[in-house]
Amino acid sequence: MRPMSWSLLALFVFVMATYFYWPFGNNKVDASLLRSSDRTIVSSGEKIYQKSCASCHGVKLEGQPNWRNRLDNGRLPAPPHDETGHTWHHSDRLLFKITKLGSAALAGSNYETDMRGFKDELSDEEIIAVLSYIKSTWPEKIRRRQDMINEQSRQR
Repeated sequence: MRPMSWSLLALFVFVMATYFYWPFGNNKVDASLLRSSDRTIVSSGEKIYQKSCASCHGVKLEGQPNWRNRLDNGRLPAPPHDETGHTWHHSDRLLFKITKLGSAALAGSNYETDMRGFKDELSDEEIIAVLSYIKSTWPEKIRRRQDMINEQSRQR
């Protein structure tokens, strides 16, 4: 194998190991801790979302225009968090990690992204509230599908 192939293989192994085995940091967070039916948590999460997330992901969770097409700088625009995006395709655990640590922390330092981590700005509970708010906006069918993804991730 050429050196570049080894590098790509090493990056893939690192990302997969991170996804499956890396704890949240303080182990307080359960993979199914999102509480999209708890009105208090959801209300708090909506306020935090509007303050910390809406500037990129949209006031109505709509994301940036043409979010699937790379910008001139090579980065992707912020995706929507409503049911039209891919947020619900991920487990609660992975969504928490991305929000807390940022995308580059999970994909590797060479990954170009505007999605920073919020570990220095939001507590674990605030991150969970934001994600609970986002999940609460999805149609029931989508929430059930995402719950199945959570169940599958716990079985790994």
